[in-house]
Formats: sequence, structure tokens, C-alpha cells
Amino acid sequence: MASERLNDKVNMHEAKSSLSRLVDRVEAGEEILIARNGEPVARLVPVERRFPAGGCGLWEGRVTIHDDFDHAGDQISRSFYEGDPDDPLAADADRPGSRKNA
Repeated sequence: MASERLNDKVNMHEAKSSLSRLVDRVEAGEEILIARNGEPVARLVPVERRFPAGGCGLWEGRVTIHDDFDHAGDQISRSFYEGDPDDPLAADADRPGSRKNA
């Protein structure tokens, strides 16, 4: 079939009636020219992807997540539940507008 070439030109009616098939061809690497009355008016081309399709594994080999990454140390845990004794604003907890009253 003549319409299976690279840089193929198809008329508007064919493009409208077989868009899915044309998109499949474009995804396979072809470039399709769409013509009206024999004159090219549009080009159907693959989208350039900045990242691999799917997105999974983009950081593989670049990032290491340690087994204890979600373990908060005792001092951090106490700060959340008891307040941080070294926080200069902690003494102002009763004052309106302080972080603890906000």
C-alpha cells in the first residue's frame, strides 16, 4: 500500500476516517503530512519525550534509599510530641500569635 511510506501524504478525508491508524504509524516513527486539495496543511509527528515512557525507574542507580530512611531519631520524635526544649519560641507558647497558638 502506498500510504505505508515514511513522510507519507494523506488527504484530509483519509486522516479523519483513519486517525487511530495514522497515530499508530506515527508512534512507530513515521511522519505523516495531511493535505487539503493536494496541498500539505499539517504534519503528524511523534512527540519528543524528555523521559522514558512509563516513568518507572527514572532514578534507578542515581539514588540510594537506606533501610532506616523513615525512622525518626528519638530527639526528633520527642520534638514533635513534647516540643523542642532548644526552640526559643517554645517559651512564648502562652503568648497570642506564637507558633503553638497559631
